[in-house]
Amino acid sequence: MSERAGVVHVVDDDAAIRDSLRWLLEGEGLAVQTYPSAEEFLATFTLEQTGCAIVDLRMPGMSGLELQEMLLRRHARLPLVFVTAHGDIALAVMAMRRGAVDFVEKPFTDERLVEAVRRALGAHARRPDSAEEPAIVRARAAALSAREREVLTAVVDGKSSKAIAADLGIAMKTVEAHRARIMAKLGASSLAALVRLVVRHGLLDTPTT
Repeated sequence: MSERAGVVHVVDDDAAIRDSLRWLLEGEGLAVQTYPSAEEFLATFTLEQTGCAIVDLRMPGMSGLELQEMLLRRHARLPLVFVTAHGDIALAVMAMRRGAVDFVEKPFTDERLVEAVRRALGAHARRPDSAEEPAIVRARAAALSAREREVLTAVVDGKSSKAIAADLGIAMKTVEAHRARIMAKLGASSLAALVRLVVRHGLLDTPTT
């Protein structure tokens, strides 16, 4: 990546994670700055800063969502990538609806984290992913059955397969089968990719025909 991509700001209360992400991203040729809290990041943040920020969703003191809210109040345009636990999908969806670029679930691979950072830095700005072109996504969403749309809505709301099964009165294995078909139909390789498609294209905002 170009040095002009900007600085990757890592905001996480875990020193080991901060150190590992610094090592990983500097190995990708990126400039990295780390902060042990959202408060320390905000204390040095200016609207002129470029790059992106990797933010832990749950931290002592100010949370990742609260940090995002503070940046929105300052009209900051710094792209955010959230690091989340498995049970925080609903919060991650909220963050993406507020403008976050991506979220990465723990435990994540180096490749997945770097992919999210590249997305945040706009590395693919000149190479749009045709699989996410609105017309293609809408056409794929229109192919979902009524039951698949119910499951998709529940998944994006952060519900577990067990909870969805109880709500819909079906077996958990059936929910997981529906989820797999939904991801295949929409061309989503991960839960984060699925949520990104739904949020970015408003797939559940209006009914498909």
